[in-house]
Amino acid sequence: MAQDKPTSTTTRTRDATRSRELILLAARDEFSGHGLGGARVERIAERAGVNKKLLYHYFEDKDDLFRAVMEEAYLHIRQAEQALRLTDLPPADAVRRLTEFTWNYYLEHPEFLTLLNSENLHRARHVKASQRAQALNSPLIQTLGEVLERGRATGVFRGGVDPLQLYISIAGLSYFYLSNNHTLSAIFGRDLMAPKARNARLMHMCDVILGYVLRD
Repeated sequence: MAQDKPTSTTTRTRDATRSRELILLAARDEFSGHGLGGARVERIAERAGVNKKLLYHYFEDKDDLFRAVMEEAYLHIRQAEQALRLTDLPPADAVRRLTEFTWNYYLEHPEFLTLLNSENLHRARHVKASQRAQALNSPLIQTLGEVLERGRATGVFRGGVDPLQLYISIAGLSYFYLSNNHTLSAIFGRDLMAPKARNARLMHMCDVILGYVLRD
């Protein structure tokens, strides 16, 4: 039996979804390369292969587009974190895996760091206005809290560790090093992005984080 051809409505929906995805990808590259202030809607439309009229059909203005890009950026990293299945691992292994993942994710997605830098320059006004972005971050802290409690209950971890503070420390240890590697390398006269230096940094981070949570 021959398959039914997609209806025109289905085709339009697919085209609309694809157009929106292309706009968001182009906007991500534009914002990460030029920041919110330096980004231009004309270049975003050109990168996406659409006209400005269509872009404004999906997004009210540049700020609305930047908010959507930030939402997608958070969605991507949180989905990748969920795939780690941290609650299925022994507590110490889960914390180590999250630390390693965060470091490698930041290395592989430098655009995420530049988007964060730009949003912080604007005092997180887009994230503050996005319930979606805020909701995406809560499950991770809950999961990490479950890992910490399981570790405490089995005598592996010490008590009193705040999962939010721990995650900020994990992210911060990666974020500061990578965001400032050019100045740090110049000041200390060492290539901090050389493979050996990157491996040493990851080992140091794991030692610091696990040294904090593990019971003496």
